Amino acid sequence: MNFAEQLAQLPTIDHLSAIELLNGDEIVARIENKPGQSGSVRVYHALYQEFGAISDIAAQKGLRLYAEHTQDAEQNPGKHPNIDRLIPIASGANPLAVRLIAA
Repeated sequence: MNFAEQLAQLPTIDHLSAIELLNGDEIVARIENKPGQSGSVRVYHALYQEFGAISDIAAQKGLRLYAEHTQDAEQNPGKHPNIDRLIPIASGANPLAVRLIAA
């Protein structure tokens, strides 16, 4: 399945304005629920719902959900920061906590 097909199967995020990713108390990223980022909010939200954090297993699933965009991210570092963030976590880097920001 491609990314659009994957997204269609994930829970909706109408109740969120953003997701923050934390390393301890430090916010390492804020992904806004707006055009160009809402797909990533949906992916990270689904991973949070299933795993409770962005762990290595969650990151591996996230890379599968991003489908064709994962290969593009691997070939073009920096082009897809929300995918780039998952790659080291999938290989064992520190997991990230998730904070949901209500709409």
